[in-house]
Amino acid sequence: MTLSQWILFALALQLIHFLGTWKLYQAAGFKAWQAAIPVYNAVLLMKIINRPQWWVILLFIPTINLILFGVIWVETIRSFGKNKASDTALVLLTFGLSIFSLNYSKNPQHISDRSLKPRTGIGETISSILFAVVAATIVHNYLIQPYIIPTGSLEKSLLIGDFLFVSKFHYGARAPMTALSFPMVHDTLPGLKIRSYLKNPQLPYFRLPALQKIKRNDIVVFSWPADTVRQFFVKEKRVDKPIDKKSNYVKRCVAIPGDTLEIIDGLVHTNGKRNQYSSRTQIQFSHSAYAQKGISSRNLLGAGFESFYRSFKIENINEQSYKALIPHIIGTRGNTIDNFVVLTESKGLPLELIRKLGLRVSELLETKKELLLTLNEAEQLSKVAGIDSVVRRISKNKVPNETFFPNKIPFDWNEDNFGPLVIPEKGMTVSLNKSNLPLYKKIITDYELNQLETTPDQIRINGKPSTSYTFQKDYYWMMGDNRHRSEDSRFWGFVPDDHIVGKPIFIWFSIKGINDGIKNWSIRWDRVFTTVDGPGARYSYFPYFIGFVILWQAYSYYRKKKKKTAA
Repeated sequence: MTLSQWILFALALQLIHFLGTWKLYQAAGFKAWQAAIPVYNAVLLMKIINRPQWWVILLFIPTINLILFGVIWVETIRSFGKNKASDTALVLLTFGLSIFSLNYSKNPQHISDRSLKPRTGIGETISSILFAVVAATIVHNYLIQPYIIPTGSLEKSLLIGDFLFVSKFHYGARAPMTALSFPMVHDTLPGLKIRSYLKNPQLPYFRLPALQKIKRNDIVVFSWPADTVRQFFVKEKRVDKPIDKKSNYVKRCVAIPGDTLEIIDGLVHTNGKRNQYSSRTQIQFSHSAYAQKGISSRNLLGAGFESFYRSFKIENINEQSYKALIPHIIGTRGNTIDNFVVLTESKGLPLELIRKLGLRVSELLETKKELLLTLNEAEQLSKVAGIDSVVRRISKNKVPNETFFPNKIPFDWNEDNFGPLVIPEKGMTVSLNKSNLPLYKKIITDYELNQLETTPDQIRINGKPSTSYTFQKDYYWMMGDNRHRSEDSRFWGFVPDDHIVGKPIFIWFSIKGINDGIKNWSIRWDRVFTTVDGPGARYSYFPYFIGFVILWQAYSYYRKKKKKTAA
């Protein structure tokens, strides 16, 4: 819905409110016309139902207002003596329209001094739950939201199993744009796998003032602009979600509006200079380790390297034992009993399970292994006994392709050699021609909602011949630190400013092996209660938290004991 359509909709609601309540306002000692004045009528309604006037603010907060509307409908009828469960059910099922019958009844009587205490235990429980949901939704939408890192695209800066607090206020909290959605969930209802929202109507984009701007190399949570997730809604081949219901991604912003980005042999450069990162940033690349005598997995693990695969030959595999191994393997080679090899992560196959299944297993000693390493780790690995050399993988063969942004031939960029590319900034104007149009087409049509036509001779935007374009938004370039295992802007392009969600600021918990079942979980205590990024070594505030809890409990115990003594 456009802004003008929302204004008309709001006026229609005001008209409905006036027609359904003007006599109730009179019965409560106010003037009938006062029920027609926007906002003021809401302030007076809080007086009529004997509720705090700050509730009016909640009426303008998306998602929260949906809950509050129902509460106010119920409070309104109870302020005029309608206290039966059937009355409550009727007003909720009719979306408040049953108040019309109360308004046009012969002599509605306002109860100014009614008790606000719930009449039943169930009513008190519902009231407490609603209050908790409202408070939690405000915190969730505008202050802090918890996230879990599910993939390794930012390894080793952020790890799979890190539990994050993401600040919504650092970059300015984005108000929900989806008007009708279930509170406290993102895009699906847990367990039901159905949408938690209605696509329409949509509220205009609005963001609260920011405390800071996104800086180059900040880690940022954003709504994934590619918009092709299929896993949630099986029936749809393509899913066009509202912006605030798109899948949330977390990446590092390596280029900000106005920057010129170029990736040279896997290393990111902005404005002609190689990017410099904080000491905690761990940029990883795919490397190949070589050893003529074979590479021992045990030696690699002993030296602290874990990001590699292992190959095991199994001589007596059968269907039953293979099914038991499936949770621990990532692939197989060979299809006969005499030549059956399984691939695993660096932890290998559980010895207890091998003994239980009676399998004859031997690890293949390979002369080459692929590892994910930082540049410093690659240098350290080259010094490990038995390793002949370590070579970083660099994609130098630039072939026209549709895999990497802008996903059009004849562009020949790849994950290691990309650009140069100017990151659009609000108000910036670029010349347009058939050669560079693929770079900005998605911005012009999808993100800034213009009509684009091309003919053999012209580019037409909104029906007018155009040789240039002025951007209406800021855009960002997001990349994972795990450079060869990250689906990021190199594949789908720019991130618009209205897709920004927030800034990860705190790791409050971290579980190693979170995807491997509870039995295999282990807590990374060195990451619990640590900040996400920053200068210097990672520092845990967990001991201070425990100390605070102990002191608080001791103080509470002292107060209770003192009260008992005084009594």
